Amino acid sequence: MRQDRGSSGGLRWSALWGKPSKSETRSSALWGKGGRGFVATFALAIALAAPAAYADDSASFKAYTTPGLIAAAQANPKGTFDVVLMGNDRPSGWFTKQIAGFNSAKAKVRRQYTSISGVAARLTGSQVLTLARNGHVDSITYDAPVALAGLSNKQRWPFVSGVQKFWANGTSAPTPTIAVVDSGIDASRSDFGGRVVAQVNLASLAGNSPGDGRGHGTFVAGIAAGSGTDYAGAAPASKLVSLDVMDDNGMAMTRDVIAAADWILANKDKYGIRVANFSLHSSQPNSIMFDPLDKAVERLWFAGVTVVAAAGNYGISGQPSGVPFAPGNDPFVITVGADDVDGSVSTMDDVAAPWSAYGYTLDGFAKPDIAAPGRFIVGPVPVASTLVTERPASVVAPGYMQLSGTSFAAPIVAGAAAQILAAHPGWTPDQVKGALMLTASRTPSAAPLSEGVGIVDAAKAVALTSAPNPNLGLTRFVVSDGAGGLVFDSASWASTAKANASWASASWSDASWASASWSSASWASASWASASWASASWSDASWSDASWSDASWASVSYADNAEGDASPAGGEWIDPAELDALLGATADAAASTDTGTTTVSDPAATTLP
Repeated sequence: MRQDRGSSGGLRWSALWGKPSKSETRSSALWGKGGRGFVATFALAIALAAPAAYADDSASFKAYTTPGLIAAAQANPKGTFDVVLMGNDRPSGWFTKQIAGFNSAKAKVRRQYTSISGVAARLTGSQVLTLARNGHVDSITYDAPVALAGLSNKQRWPFVSGVQKFWANGTSAPTPTIAVVDSGIDASRSDFGGRVVAQVNLASLAGNSPGDGRGHGTFVAGIAAGSGTDYAGAAPASKLVSLDVMDDNGMAMTRDVIAAADWILANKDKYGIRVANFSLHSSQPNSIMFDPLDKAVERLWFAGVTVVAAAGNYGISGQPSGVPFAPGNDPFVITVGADDVDGSVSTMDDVAAPWSAYGYTLDGFAKPDIAAPGRFIVGPVPVASTLVTERPASVVAPGYMQLSGTSFAAPIVAGAAAQILAAHPGWTPDQVKGALMLTASRTPSAAPLSEGVGIVDAAKAVALTSAPNPNLGLTRFVVSDGAGGLVFDSASWASTAKANASWASASWSDASWASASWSSASWASASWASASWASASWSDASWSDASWSDASWASVSYADNAEGDASPAGGEWIDPAELDALLGATADAAASTDTGTTTVSDPAATTLP
């Protein structure tokens, strides 16, 4: 039972108004016989209140008020304050007629409620002070902005990528389900709030623990859709589907990854899957004409699932590496490189992480398409996972690690894609890709092609009302498979490309691209380079020659190990002053080492660092 001390020093009892004071006769359990109605008194007090300077007579205030509100009202009696007032628990219909006339040049009732006995109103400072003294007003609190519970992140990447704007404002429609093809997801973690709606184990290798023995998939899922306090992801309301394709050492087989694509294709409508994240790549370089994993993700794309793939971490010292591995080499999917935010939210000084792969595919397509922060990212991991065991110095809090890699840039874009589809549920994967590319932030300090067209800006992409198709040049080669689906006729494309290298000009000459800040001849001419393969015979036996699996390929670390990357002082946490300006929170510093994307191969499996 509540006990409030009034101005006379006496106590007022009961959870409502309780025992009356000497000067009151309230026989009703609510307002009581002979008492004034809340809003009647409210209206009278408003009418009588006049702007004035108030002395410090805090003992006379009977209503609870938000700390600092009384002082602010005393300092500015003519100013206005947006507040919520509560009286007793009688429904607001009781005083509807009595508040109808309460409006003035400054003060007005903004909303009246049925769930509480109260109103939301804009009051002058003098009115706040008058009502705070009235015995029938229980509380006056600020009508403060409300954010989604627990959604915050003390790092820079949400601000660089524009996803933090959705934490406070949300979207008008729920974000769709994201499928994570990885090492599994620890669904028991509070970061996911029961949003892991399906867990499928497709790993054919032994040594795969239930859930996520490796930790990589949980980390990826957390960046895409986590909702942990201080570790919120890009789309924290999205449901998740876990497709476990790798063992506890981070090893997987191509056959299992293709099986995951099959499962998504068969179950996308059941679970509402519109986005699939592949933070992995094959270890065998190949052309899109022959690679089965490319064919599998293309089927998802044509079926309405936006596929996001990591570019890979086999770059060396920021130099072009090419992107020869599936599925990141596929021209349709969104391939993501890792951006180094370099200690600031501005993208003008950003460059690609030195190990982030970029350049041309074996088919001449420039990759990645876009970049997202991928260095010194903090995400959730099972405390007993092998990543924690192998990298104890990377643990920044129980169940959270700081890691790096294009593996962790990709889910930022996957989450951004989910936010776009929430606002534009009828958009195709091509339109989602076009929206992301059209609104990407410029990175003038980055090497050409290393970050695609720039860094993802989810908020700007969502705000678009239409989006171009960056795959327009390939559309005429997408044909029926004869069974109700669509496939890419790569043979026809290759024949056309060999005969006329300008086949792709339609993609970049489209008028809708003209307004893009990054639009320039350099990207338009570089997006497809015929010189990289024009002399090759596409039907030649050299494509299946042993040179493709030659040991020279193994001399580059396709295991995507970026752990040697030096951690900056404090990692990429935002310092308290900067975070206060951006989000109004505080930050802690942490530092650690890096890891990278998963590698898949068949028949020779490799490890995920």
